[in-house]
Amino acid sequence: MADGLSVFLVEDEALIRMMIADMVEELGHHVVAEADNVRDASAFAMTAQYDMAILDINLMGVYVDPVADLIERRGKPFFFATGYGPELLPSLLRRRPILRKPIAMDQLKAMIDSMFPEPSAEIPG
Repeated sequence: MADGLSVFLVEDEALIRMMIADMVEELGHHVVAEADNVRDASAFAMTAQYDMAILDINLMGVYVDPVADLIERRGKPFFFATGYGPELLPSLLRRRPILRKPIAMDQLKAMIDSMFPEPSAEIPG
């Protein structure tokens, strides 16, 4: 990931969104689209160019599962960043990874790395 990944970030709390965006950038990736509500997030989910998405589960009292469904239909990887557990998600989304808030930099890095493992170097010979 020499150039980093492009990330779509969905989080309704502005300060948390800025904090996660800063961590994503510090890890060498780029936030290319942000949304704080299901309507805007749905539009970005269908049209924005991104490698992966980070989704809060509850956006101002509305669950994010319609957005997750759109991202899944596009075949894009995503995970949830939330204080909630998977029990609030539709059963088909419960298998998605969840990063619990508050998020630490090493946890975020590990989650992204698990979704985009570096190809192993071939040994010439």
